[in-house]
Order: sequence, then C-alpha cells, then structure tokens
Amino acid sequence: MLFPELESLLKVAVMNAMHEVFGSMPEPSAINFQETRKEFDGDLTLVVFPFLNLSKKNPEETARLIGEELIRSVALVSDYNVVKGFLNITLSPIAISGLFSSQVIDTTLGLRPAVDARNIMVEYSSPNTNKPLHLGHVRNNFLGYSVAEILKANGHTVFKVNLVNDRGIHICKSMIAWKKFGNGETPSSSGLKGDHLVGKYYVVFDKEYKKQIAEAIANGKSKDEAEKNAPLMLEAQEMLLQWEAGDEDIKNLWKMMNSWVYDGFALTY
Repeated sequence: MLFPELESLLKVAVMNAMHEVFGSMPEPSAINFQETRKEFDGDLTLVVFPFLNLSKKNPEETARLIGEELIRSVALVSDYNVVKGFLNITLSPIAISGLFSSQVIDTTLGLRPAVDARNIMVEYSSPNTNKPLHLGHVRNNFLGYSVAEILKANGHTVFKVNLVNDRGIHICKSMIAWKKFGNGETPSSSGLKGDHLVGKYYVVFDKEYKKQIAEAIANGKSKDEAEKNAPLMLEAQEMLLQWEAGDEDIKNLWKMMNSWVYDGFALTY
C-alpha cells in the first residue's frame, strides 16, 4: 500500500518525466502504481500501456525512457527495470526514511523546515549504575540518536540528554552489599571495569536477600512478611534514609562507587 504523499510525488515525477521525454503529459488518473511482484526486482510497478498513444513507441521502449528520465531527474528513484509493458521502480533509501519521519519532501527532494518547529528533548541511553552497559543499551542509543537526527532534519531544536539512574533504593542495594561483603574490593584490585564491579554487588545483594527470605519462610513467616522484614532490605532502606538526610559517609560511599561506574561507562561508550 502506497503512502498518499509518496504516490503524489511519484505521479508528479512520472508526469514531468513524460513531458521531458515525449513532450506531453498523461492525466494523473492514468498513472497507477502497484507493488512489484516478488519474482521481480523493485518496490513499485508502473503500467505503461495507457501512455503508448503519447509516446508513439512500443511498451518496452516507453517504460525504458520513463525509467531513465526518473533516474536522471528524481532522487526518489534509485533504479528501474522493464518487464514487457511494466516499469519496476526501486525507491531510494532517502525516500523510505522520509516516509517514517514527519519531514516534508518537495518534488525536488528538498527538505522544508517543520511548520511547528519546537524545542524537543530526546533522552537516551539513561543506564542504571547497578548494571553494566550491554547490547540493549546499544539499541537504545541507535534509536535515540536516530530519532534526534530525524527531528533535527525537520527543523526542530533537539537536546540530547543522558539521565543516569544513580540514586534510590536500588543503588543502596549495591552499596550495602559492597559495604558488608566487599572487603574493600575496587576496580584496580579486582581487575574489573567499574560498572561490572558495582553490578556484581547488586547481584550479591539479590542472592543474600533471597537467602534471608527463604530462611524466614522456613521459620514460619509468610512470603510477604519475609520480603519486607529481611535484614538486608531493612539495612538498604536505612542507608537510603541516611543518604537523603545528607550523611557524609554514605554520600562519600555513593560518590566513590558512582565514579567507578562512570569510568566503566566511559570505556564502553
């Protein structure tokens, strides 16, 4: 199914091509496109039989001349082939990308600035400092960057923002686990990138937390009660309260572990 904007542009392009080659134009209603059959190369197919009275040539020659003129004059078309009276058209990547942005393409493929140009913030990749960067973040980066560039091409002012998720109860989980089980381990002493080291202690917290839950359930506590009252979770919650109250020791621990993570992120980026 053709997008209306693309169909209109191609109709104009074909009319202009025929005027250039044959000296006359068909009625727009005579120009019809359909999806190219799978056994042939191309995206769209133009039936040229209705134009023979204007071209005064056979179907193959008519299609070839239209195709050559489209290639020469229209950036929307990157290639063509002729099968009897059918002109199979291959669209250029810029035409495809234009369909999925809000950009307006004129008949010469010039980009016109968006009428409603705005200031727009695009946030990516916004990782969590408890977890190393991974392929999912790469995907997020590609999408965020692409969306930002498409918006810029449409005349918007774009602010790219990377909001690192480095505070809250989940961060305190890594901090309390390192404090209790880390024995002073650092990226230098362990040979681990900083984000991997901090991520390691987030996993340590989870394992120890689950052990405490299992022990509490074995001693007759309900699952909900065991989860809420596990000593490790209570310690993490208390650490968060201390952080929010401005406790210097907790803040310094937070800054130190964050610096490890940021260094690791910088290497990956």
